[in-house]
Amino acid sequence: MPDYITLENIFLVLAVFSTIFYIIKMCLFLFLGGDVEVHTDFETLTDCDPSFNFFSIQSILAFFMGFGWVGLTFLTQMETSSWIAFTVAFVVGVIFMFISAWLMFMIKKLDKNVKIDMNDYVGTVGRAYTSFKPNSSGQIEITINDQLSVLDAVNLSDEEINAFMPVKIEKYENNIIYIIKV
Repeated sequence: MPDYITLENIFLVLAVFSTIFYIIKMCLFLFLGGDVEVHTDFETLTDCDPSFNFFSIQSILAFFMGFGWVGLTFLTQMETSSWIAFTVAFVVGVIFMFISAWLMFMIKKLDKNVKIDMNDYVGTVGRAYTSFKPNSSGQIEITINDQLSVLDAVNLSDEEINAFMPVKIEKYENNIIYIIKV
C-alpha cells in the first residue's frame, strides 16, 4: 500500500468531500425544493412514502461527514489509536445519519397538506376581507388551526357587508362557505 494512503488521509478525504457535497445537497434542497415529480403514462402497484428515509443521499453524506471529521480529530488531535478513532468516528457518523434523517423528516412534515373540515368552523366569527353585496360572493379572513386564512364565501343576508366588518360562518354546504353579518 502506498505511503500516502493512511487512515488520517482517508478520514480527511471523506470529511472534506462529504462536507462539500452535503452543503451542495442542502442548498439544492432549500433553494430548488426537496421533491421531484415524475409523471408517467402507466399504472404501477408500487407506493412509497419517502418522508423518513434513513438511507438517503443526505443521511449517507452526513454519516461520512461526521465519520471523517471525528475520526480525523481523534486520530490527530487526541492521538488515540486507530481502532478507537475508527470506533468513535463510526458511532458519531451513525448519530449524524439519524439527526440528518430526522431533520429531513421534520422539514418534509411542514409541507404536508392538512385537510380541514369546515363544518367544524360553522359559528366561527371572522371578518370580511372584501366587500360583499347582498347574496354575492367575496372573501373572508378566519383563523383556522391558529393560522389566519383567506377563504371564498357567500353572503347569505340581504344587506351589504363592508370590508373588515365582523362576519360569522352560518353554514357550509357543497364546498361553499355561507356567512352573515355579526
